[in-house]
Amino acid sequence: MIKQYFTQAWAQLRQQPIISAVSIAGTALAIFLIMLVVMMQQVKVAPFAPESNRDRFLHVHYMSISNKAWGDGTSNGPMSAQTARECFQSLKTPEAVTVYTCMVVSTPVNLPGQPAIGIDLLQTDDIFWHVFDFAFTAGKPYDKAAFDAGLPVAVITESVARNLFQTTDAVGREFQLNHAPYKVAGVVKDVSTLATSAYGQVWVPYTSTEIAKDTWSDKHMGMMSCTMLARSRDDFEAIRQEAERRKQEYNTLIGEDGYELIYRNRPYDQEKNAIAFAANLEPDINQARRQRLIIFIILLIVPAINLSSMTQSRLRQRVSEIGVRRAFGSTRLELMGQIITENLVVTLMAGVLGLLLSVAFAYLGNSLLFAQEFTRTLSPPEVDASILLHASTFGWALLFCFVLNLLSSGIPAWRASKVGIVNALGGRLH
Repeated sequence: MIKQYFTQAWAQLRQQPIISAVSIAGTALAIFLIMLVVMMQQVKVAPFAPESNRDRFLHVHYMSISNKAWGDGTSNGPMSAQTARECFQSLKTPEAVTVYTCMVVSTPVNLPGQPAIGIDLLQTDDIFWHVFDFAFTAGKPYDKAAFDAGLPVAVITESVARNLFQTTDAVGREFQLNHAPYKVAGVVKDVSTLATSAYGQVWVPYTSTEIAKDTWSDKHMGMMSCTMLARSRDDFEAIRQEAERRKQEYNTLIGEDGYELIYRNRPYDQEKNAIAFAANLEPDINQARRQRLIIFIILLIVPAINLSSMTQSRLRQRVSEIGVRRAFGSTRLELMGQIITENLVVTLMAGVLGLLLSVAFAYLGNSLLFAQEFTRTLSPPEVDASILLHASTFGWALLFCFVLNLLSSGIPAWRASKVGIVNALGGRLH
């Protein structure tokens, strides 16, 4: 039966090549635009190295603090290392909690006597390498002993290693980082800027610099963010409850000086954190979902209306065939099922074309399509198959093909099945 549907669909394509070409092009364009919207969302939430555990991440990138002396005013931004340790690294429910600087900073690196190049520096703790899964090509990450001692060691990307040493075999070699000597502990594959929490080109222990002293509000606020790795998503609520209890305890201590930390329902999961842009505003995740849904509906309904008229045109050529089938006992439901299924074959062909076009455009136009609103790096966002293509990508494409097929062929199929046998044999749709 399925083979018959494919044969019939192919025959219809050959009989009406112009209408078929326009139908395929229109469907492919609709799927192309929809999949671009899907990919723009997926790069923010779908897992890829070194953020392969995004589905288990909880983030606290920023927070607010108030003081009785300020009235209704608040200070907003990243936290200090002290606050991160006391409020989040002390939690027992998460598998791991890492503390790192809230953003990359362009920093000069060079070999002695050589001109400097600018790299994106991220300062972290040793737990960072457990939470995020980097692909090491040489060496290893710095450990707890190196972090506690504040040793000047670094993990660098392959591109930085090649720029500095003309080779990726750089473990143990020294270079100047902002005019201070550092030794390479490990080399990792380059990281896309779309990995917004883990991205960097050079990573060093934050204890090896003075960044932890860059604080305000009596050392409660500073330059640090944190990411928690839950054992499973089922632990999210327990982690939030424990974090809330710890905040209340900490607020009791700092309340003696009039201070109070304000989380605004942090920590956020990956989806909510991806749309958060201000410390003093909680993102509306439901509004963001509604906006995407409206975009999907528009991108489906507009082409479906046009494709529906083309499907109706093709059915006019098959009125006699419909009459013969009805005369030999085919039910209206069977006729509708056949027409919709045959149209689905064409829609799937166009859907594959639209998906391929969207992937190609994502590769070629990555700097435009995936431009990040708030970033401190000048590096363009790099994409590859591991970032763009997931099982969910194909699942969304298949779902939208199915929905578009129902919208564009459902009404014409229903109208064709309602035609009387005599009218159909006479070549009339009404």
